[in-house]
Amino acid sequence: MDSRLLKGVPVRDAVLEELRAKLTSAPRSPGLAVVLIGEDPASQVYVRHKEKGCEKLGLHHVTHRLPPTTSTDEALALVADLNNDPAIDGILVQLPLPSGIDQDRVLQAVDPAKDVDGFHPDNLGRLVSGRPRFVPCTPKGILRLLAHYHISTVGRRVAVVGRSVIVGRPLALLLNLKGEGGDATVTMCHSRTPDLAGALKDCDLIIAAMGVPRALGPDVIPEGSVVIDVGINRITDPTHPKGTRLVGDADSEALMGHAAALTPVPGGVGPMTIAMLLENTCEAMARNEGWHGLG
Repeated sequence: MDSRLLKGVPVRDAVLEELRAKLTSAPRSPGLAVVLIGEDPASQVYVRHKEKGCEKLGLHHVTHRLPPTTSTDEALALVADLNNDPAIDGILVQLPLPSGIDQDRVLQAVDPAKDVDGFHPDNLGRLVSGRPRFVPCTPKGILRLLAHYHISTVGRRVAVVGRSVIVGRPLALLLNLKGEGGDATVTMCHSRTPDLAGALKDCDLIIAAMGVPRALGPDVIPEGSVVIDVGINRITDPTHPKGTRLVGDADSEALMGHAAALTPVPGGVGPMTIAMLLENTCEAMARNEGWHGLG
């Protein structure tokens, strides 16, 4: 069996091209502010990708780079300023934050109407009720990826492996809602699931979001299933020019020829997350301006 690769880059490019065309009639440029605290290497890379995406769309964007010694009060003061800035429609606090900062306080200080990541309790509550304001970017990107490749969720048995508030929980909720991208029967697994293979054996769509490199292989993934790999893990690889390489939570090499389809790492879910962040920012601007040009 040949495994189909579900590449995110062409889907991202299509989303951005559609947004770019619609924004030509927008009342103003959407504005995105990124708060980057500390020197986490992965965060630095993610933020650069987000900046490039903003530039492609012509979005107004600003990145506030703060040292790892920043206090919670200093972070809160910056968020308050951004909440009050009319040119900023979306605020993204890049995670993880340094250990000395109260992450929950900072995230909850973001105006829910500017919380384009969808992490604020107000927005998560709206998601639970089936009336989302902003859908968290990675779950939204996964559903858009599935739709692009004509992989329906309706009536499917889906396993979400991971229970983070960023991916696992909101994705399980979305898959369970009525309508397009939902209507699935969802099993949520995690680090304390005693028999992972048994929990997955009847599922034909697996979302891997554990944060553990190459944790899911043919021993637990049912043959012929679709695997969406959210993980981005850097491992040592002496054969690579840089001495390291990126791998997902699924063992993609072992799953080739076993899974019906899977997303590559990198180049799968990651590009979709950034595209959905930009789309959420555009939606925030449209809501603020009473503009209906996004459809």
